[in-house]
Amino acid sequence: MSDAIEAVLWDFGGVFTQSPFHHLDDYATGLGTTGDVLVDLVLGYHLPDGDHPWHRLERGELTLADAARAVAELAGESGINGFDLPAFFATMGGIDGGTHRDAMFAVVDQVRASGRRNAVLSNNIVEFSERWRSLLPEGLFDDVVDSSEVGVRKPDPAIFVLALERLGGLVPAQVAFLDDHPANVDAATELGLTALLVGENPLDTAAALLGLLGI
Repeated sequence: MSDAIEAVLWDFGGVFTQSPFHHLDDYATGLGTTGDVLVDLVLGYHLPDGDHPWHRLERGELTLADAARAVAELAGESGINGFDLPAFFATMGGIDGGTHRDAMFAVVDQVRASGRRNAVLSNNIVEFSERWRSLLPEGLFDDVVDSSEVGVRKPDPAIFVLALERLGGLVPAQVAFLDDHPANVDAATELGLTALLVGENPLDTAAALLGLLGI
């Protein structure tokens, strides 16, 4: 197995930062709802990829301002009053959230030293691109596939196919993938990638990856 895997695809948020989804319940409770309901309404992450405003934002089809207005309307229509997008992001920890980033980058470096390639595969938005990319150490990753640049987002299989092509035409069995969202992990697994779900502590999954790769 370790010899068969030639590259690793890494999600960014929830992998190099602590997963934002673990901290929404307190904010949601104050609005009279749950974290899962807010994720569905605001991010649409439990919904099929489609016309949800945040899906369109992550595909580069809407601006952040337009998407913010649209999701606020969705929240209001669902009876959730007082929703505030900046407060929502603050609860999720922001781009810089989490304490594991440097340790996770060290794991990427170990993978790189083993002769394997690494790429970031992230659902992201144009307005955040410059900031989160500035957190990536220069030369550590062979590629960055940003949904807002390529016009397709996880869990659409097309973005995984594109990432494999950009890694030199690898087949799914040659690639491992780490992500904190189950739907993305499921999509990668269905394609034949070795997909690992990142939990509250990304370093636990990083250790599992190193064991898988025999490093």
